[in-house]
Amino acid sequence: MEWTGGATGAVRRHGGAAVGAVRRAWTEPGRERDLMVQAGKAALAACVAWAVAGWWLQAPMAFVAPWVAVVLVESTVYRSLAHGLQQLVAIAVGTVVATAVALVLHSTMATMVVVLPAVLLLAQWQRLGSQGIYAATGALFVLTGGQVSVASSGARIAEAVFGAVVGIAVNALIRPPVYLRDTRAALQDAAREAQEILEAVAEGLDDGEWNTQAAGEWHERALRLGRLVDQARSAIGWSRESMRGNHRGHGTGAVTPPGKAYDDALAVLDHVAVHTAGVTRTVLETANHNDKEARPGPQITGAYADFLRHTARAIGLYGQTRFAGSGIEQSADGALHEAVKELRRSLDELHRRLPDAVADDPEALATYGALLAQARRLADQLVPN
Repeated sequence: MEWTGGATGAVRRHGGAAVGAVRRAWTEPGRERDLMVQAGKAALAACVAWAVAGWWLQAPMAFVAPWVAVVLVESTVYRSLAHGLQQLVAIAVGTVVATAVALVLHSTMATMVVVLPAVLLLAQWQRLGSQGIYAATGALFVLTGGQVSVASSGARIAEAVFGAVVGIAVNALIRPPVYLRDTRAALQDAAREAQEILEAVAEGLDDGEWNTQAAGEWHERALRLGRLVDQARSAIGWSRESMRGNHRGHGTGAVTPPGKAYDDALAVLDHVAVHTAGVTRTVLETANHNDKEARPGPQITGAYADFLRHTARAIGLYGQTRFAGSGIEQSADGALHEAVKELRRSLDELHRRLPDAVADDPEALATYGALLAQARRLADQLVPN
């Protein structure tokens, strides 16, 4: 019964997530709509390739054209071009080698024994990248497709070339993918998560929630924050690649690829992730002490919670300033400077309180002193002097 209930709950959750993704794709721009468009483009490329090669020209191996066309509607135009060339070379080499050996040996099984190890080794050639495996695919198409002849093998290569042209053309000309929005969203997600973590820690310190479970959850979220920053770094790379060979980067309404501002923001979020993990780790280690007398008193926790709250607000405003539209950026920039001023004031207040509060505990003084040094560097990163 428990297994059935768990499975039903999982199906319900995944079904709800799928319905939500379809609704978002229909109602608003975003990753879901981009994925739906790419799927539609792949289907269109396959239909066009089949209509010409299979229906109109009645090619002997017409299925090769739509198959290659689907594969080459890639995530970026540059990747379609690069992978298209690599795939065609791999298919051509596998087809030629299999045809030549088959015509000499006159035995499909013997040809497979000779050819497949060779083309599978060729698949590891660095110049072919991830497309090397198509050398083996091309050889298998020759050896399992009936009688082997130079004409039929030439037709397969021609159909692969035609399918590649269709797939690349559809991807390049019909709403070519641009991932700048994904980049902004990834950066905003990381900034928002850091803000929410610090606000949760500040609220817990104010309320006296020094239990291990809550502190452990904060630290787990802080560790996941590092992965969000890594996703943002990957998204920046995708954005830059998506602009290579993309006509949406030129002319009226051109999309600007992410520049140095995004690299700077990524560096700041790296600092944010490191310092947030440091804060939550210290809180977790403090919560793990069985001796409640070892925990800092309200004169420290209250001031530190105030500092974390100001830090969270500054990070939230930083996200709005760096990753939102120009109108929001101008209005938020002044608020960010004010928030950092408040952050530094709260930091100075914590500096004044700390020595007296932990004068008899050198270990605690060293720990909190290190956190304060990290916090000052974080404030400098949010608005450089």
